[in-house]
Amino acid sequence: MVHLFGFWESRAFYDSFMARSHDRLATAQAGTFKDVQVRLFEHRFDVKVGFRPQFSDADVVRFAHCRVREDRVEHFTLMQEKVWNPAMAGSPGMLRGVFGEAPGQEFLVLSMWDSEAEHGKYRVERIERLALRAQTEADVAAINGDVVEIEPAWTV
Repeated sequence: MVHLFGFWESRAFYDSFMARSHDRLATAQAGTFKDVQVRLFEHRFDVKVGFRPQFSDADVVRFAHCRVREDRVEHFTLMQEKVWNPAMAGSPGMLRGVFGEAPGQEFLVLSMWDSEAEHGKYRVERIERLALRAQTEADVAAINGDVVEIEPAWTV
């Protein structure tokens, strides 16, 4: 399984690419993959410091794709900002991240870490306590994600 993340300077650049280049590139890639899923998330806020899509200093990326209950979106967003983000920002090895939103109560939390070991310490030491404090189970209808090792040859 491969996870690809693309970051656009603006919605206008994304729309221009989709209108002018996407179909030609997609046709050229036909048959090279199966079961592709694409989501477009709008930036809501940064995690820790100003997000920049540079991967040279990161070894792993953790992403969580969350579908949030409609009546809990405001609470989920507030808890991300007030509970989860400070906890991640205070964790050694956490470099930066981004919180994005898509239509239909979908959210993406993407964090970059300098090593899998540092991310593992954060998970073991804090995740259960933070989930209880943030009432994550009440907010989230479904969650999936992964810890992805960065392949330097694939970064541009």
